Amino acid sequence: MADVKKIATRVSYGEALVELANEHDDFVVLDADLAAATQTGKFKAACPDRFFDVGIAESNLMGVAAGIATTGRVAFASTFAMFAAGRAFEQVRNSIGYPHLNVKIGATHGGISVGEDGASHQCCEDFALMRTIPGMVVMSPSDDVEARAMVKAAYEHEGPVYMRFGRSAVPVFHEEDGFTFQIGKGEKLTDGYDIAVISTGLMTNEALRAAVLAKRQGMNVRVINMPTIKPIDEEIILTAARECGRIITVEEHSIIGGLGEAVCSVVSEKLPVPVRRIGVMDQFGHSGPANEVLRDYGLTADNIVNVIRDIVRPDAKA
Repeated sequence: MADVKKIATRVSYGEALVELANEHDDFVVLDADLAAATQTGKFKAACPDRFFDVGIAESNLMGVAAGIATTGRVAFASTFAMFAAGRAFEQVRNSIGYPHLNVKIGATHGGISVGEDGASHQCCEDFALMRTIPGMVVMSPSDDVEARAMVKAAYEHEGPVYMRFGRSAVPVFHEEDGFTFQIGKGEKLTDGYDIAVISTGLMTNEALRAAVLAKRQGMNVRVINMPTIKPIDEEIILTAARECGRIITVEEHSIIGGLGEAVCSVVSEKLPVPVRRIGVMDQFGHSGPANEVLRDYGLTADNIVNVIRDIVRPDAKA
């Protein structure tokens, strides 16, 4: 079996900005002294006259991006998720969201897979915070191919966008040829009728692995990749609820306010079915290698398949 290619979606973000610059000259990129980590340094090298480093001042980053957007240019504002969604929330809300400006926030190092940086930098609240801002699109790609397409879609979208990219390299499972991306649309990756697993970001690969493990145990799992958390694809959720009768959500985010609660909002109002949320419980992260931290919080294929079995075959022993 050929080795699976792994690429961090933050790398995809930086490279997508360069690709986009070859096609459009009406956007700029801003960073807050983290261009090497966020990968916007690639854009800086290619287009130095269109890159602005505001220093370690994330709230100012959002204010400057908003100001540039009022001139008719698109502004990509980049920093770590903890700073973009956390520290600068008021500026994002009032300076970008309220006037509905064309600012695209590229937030890297989201979730607990930041690993060794520890709880202070492991932002597991960004989906929840950004979802509350009226008109804000919230997205999280599952791999390199989807991340690149997402950046282009964000540029083409009229209005504010929040994109979360990861620090760790993740398997690339999408084929670039023929791949299409549309904001607000989910993607059915496997078919199955015993249960539906709806995932986002790097958890989608774990959901796919869990589906393979479940198949070996005689359980057929429908895996749905949900790159857009807001606006969420209600149609694909309701179809899964109708055809599978039960749903699991998986996200590298708090179970409060993220993908799980977005899915629950849809089914509770329109087609109630049981939903189990897998994510970071009501707790902070901790420092350690990314894979170990993800395992500690149950964000692995093994735990997902255990939850699947508990729901589909409640009388079976693990």
